[in-house]
This record gives sequence, C-alpha cells and structure tokens, in this order.
Amino acid sequence: MTIPELYNKFIECSEISTDSRNITKYCMFFALKGDNFNGNKFAVEAIKQGANYSIIDEKEFEVNNRCILVDNVLRTLQDLANYHRKIIKIPIIAITGTNGKTTTKELLTTVLQAKFNVKSTKGNFNNHIGVPLTLLDFTSDLDYGIVEMGANHPKEIELLCKIAEPDYGLITNIGKAHIEGFGSFEGVINTKNELYIYLKNNNKVIFYNSDNEILEGLISDYKYVEKYCVADNCNVNGKVVSATPFVSVTYSVNNNVVEILTNLVGTYNLENIVAACKIGSYFNLDLTEIKDAIESYVPTNNRSQLVEKATNKIIVDAYNANATSMANAIENVVAIESKSKVLILGDMLELGSLSEHEHKNILDLVVKFGFNKVYFVGSEFYKLRNEKYNFFKNTAELSMYLSENKITNSLILLKGSRGIGLEVLLDIL
Repeated sequence: MTIPELYNKFIECSEISTDSRNITKYCMFFALKGDNFNGNKFAVEAIKQGANYSIIDEKEFEVNNRCILVDNVLRTLQDLANYHRKIIKIPIIAITGTNGKTTTKELLTTVLQAKFNVKSTKGNFNNHIGVPLTLLDFTSDLDYGIVEMGANHPKEIELLCKIAEPDYGLITNIGKAHIEGFGSFEGVINTKNELYIYLKNNNKVIFYNSDNEILEGLISDYKYVEKYCVADNCNVNGKVVSATPFVSVTYSVNNNVVEILTNLVGTYNLENIVAACKIGSYFNLDLTEIKDAIESYVPTNNRSQLVEKATNKIIVDAYNANATSMANAIENVVAIESKSKVLILGDMLELGSLSEHEHKNILDLVVKFGFNKVYFVGSEFYKLRNEKYNFFKNTAELSMYLSENKITNSLILLKGSRGIGLEVLLDIL
C-alpha cells in the first residue's frame, strides 16, 4: 500500500496508537517492534478492541483487510507523518539542545498561544517515534506547530528534520550529554548542528543565542538569523533580576524593557525564557502579551519545579541530568538564601567514558561550595563514596534511610537523571 493510500485510511481514524494497552475506538494501530516486544502480535487484538486498522510488517498477522501489511512499520509511521506534514502545510518551529529544550518548548507554546492557534510536542515525545506522532496530531487549522527534537546518536536530528521539515529552528545550547551514544563532545556538536544544516540548506530562519560561542561558530555567515543574548551586546536581551527562589528577569527589545516574574526555579532558565520571548517578539507579540504569558506558566513536569511540603521547600529537577545542568542546579542553590540547604543528587546517565570524570567534577563542586548535607544516589556516585557525605546505591536505599532520618526545615535540591527516579522521594520529604 502506498503512503497516499494509507493516508486516506488515516484520515478516517480518530488518532494514532502505538501501544496495544491503550487502544481507543476508531484509532489506527502501528505495530512497532522493540528489543523486548513485537507489536505485530497484538494487531488482531487491537482491532477487536476498536481500532479501525492495524499496520503490520509480518505477513502471518495479515488475517483480514484491516491488518495492513507494509515493509517496515516504523518507517511507514515516519513517512506517513512527513506526508501529513506536507498536506497541512503549517509553519513548524523545531527546538533541540542539550539542556532546556522541553522548558523552552513549553514556554514558547504558552507565549504563542496568547495570539495564535498552536500545538506542540506532548511531554518528551521528541525521538524517531515521538516526532512522527506529534506531527500526526497537528491539523491544518493551526497557525504554528512546535516540535521538540531529541537525540542520543549521530544523524538522529537529520532524520527528524527530514520528517518534520521545519521552517524555523532553535538550538538552546550544546553540552555534555549522551556522550555514550555520540562518542565524544564533538559528536554532540555535530549532531545538534544537523538542525542548522537543514535550515541553511532550505533557507529557513535560525533563532540563536549570540553569547554562545559554539552556536556562533556554527552559524558562520548564514544570513537568515534572529539573534538574542543574555548580555548587553545585542538589541534583544535578558537579565536575571532575582531568584528567591522563583526567577525574575528583564526582557529588552530595542531598549523597551519589561520585567517578568516567572514560576521557574533556577537562574539557568534565563536562556530558555529569553529564547521564548525572542520568538514571541519575532511573531509580533507585544511585550505585555509575552510577560503575561510567561508569568502564567507553571511547570508540572519535574523540571525547575518548586514543591512546598510541611517544612521543606523542594526544587525538583529530576527529569534529566548531565554535567552542565547538574552544575547549574547546584550553583543556583548556592545563590538562594536558606538557613539549611540539602542536596540529593542522582547519577548522570549515558556519559560513556566521561562518566567517572564528570561525576568526580560534581563531587568536587559540592566540596568547593561547602555543602554539608548531601545525599548521592546511584552506582556512579557510589564509586566515589567518602566519609563526608552519604552515598546510596539506589533510590530505594535512600528512601529507607530518609524514612528514619527525616529532613526538616530545609531547602532541598532533587537533581538526577530520569532513570534514577528521585521523584519518588517526594512522598517522604
């Protein structure tokens, strides 16, 4: 079956499903495969549960004309998403980067929704499966679609650009993350640059922070650029006013200034905030509209989130962690006034050969700032254990310890990679 023929069947359906446990009536089920599962085995059951069609790539499951056989289910999903993107013809804004891409995406969505009909990536659906699902959820009546793009291997951003065909693009920053998959920091840079390469090859617009030397170098002499900065060297810039702990910033366009009190914790969010403001300004939102939109945004996704308990205030930043974001989070706690400060730090995953070195750097940073109450969680930190701090092999061990040794009247930072699962500690803090 050709993609146009499959598309005619797609528009009959209510939505796309890739999980046989969550089949909805009239959906189209894509029987994806993984290392430990084969969606083909659930194709018939999906139809019994209400799916209009099941897309399969193993002939033995082609039991009727509602089980549609293709060469490769994943590639078909990607091709269908690209075809849909061409049909709806809406402007697409792509966002990638090592840190801040999800927060920037959420902020930008909130800003643009003040004036336009906008949809964006749900949660972190930002990979070779998530991006197609995001695009297939977009409709032609949208003014803009915002697509977050993540990667942990070379050529992934290139693939996502071929699928989404963005008109605008932003790299928030480039840091040391997923080194295991990229092979080196240079590999990270080259992969993020795949977004710039696509945009340049197609004469599309790039938004970028001109203070960032790496990004500045990648831009080179490309002419379709929109700059912003967090210094005074450009006409669109932002500065931190305070962090108590919510971040207050100024945003300035051609010397017209507005102060924005956000619900975000962490001065490292300045670049995310200014990026969203800059793109909002580019699309003709006035400063008041931008200010009101960002002040209305409240994080709920374990990113830069403040949770207040009986006696503790907890900064929850436990969705992801790498060397840069971990250091930024710790430095932010240093800047906040509190009589008692506690760090609960989980392993930074997927750092490959740099893992021991980067975890040691974090330990040294904690010592440098003179923190006394620190709990390290995970096998990488555990290798570096000493008598000064508390080290735990996993979150379960720390949870048991904290149940008997309560933390009270403190400002607590919860920071680690998603795989460590630090958020489960919220119930006992």
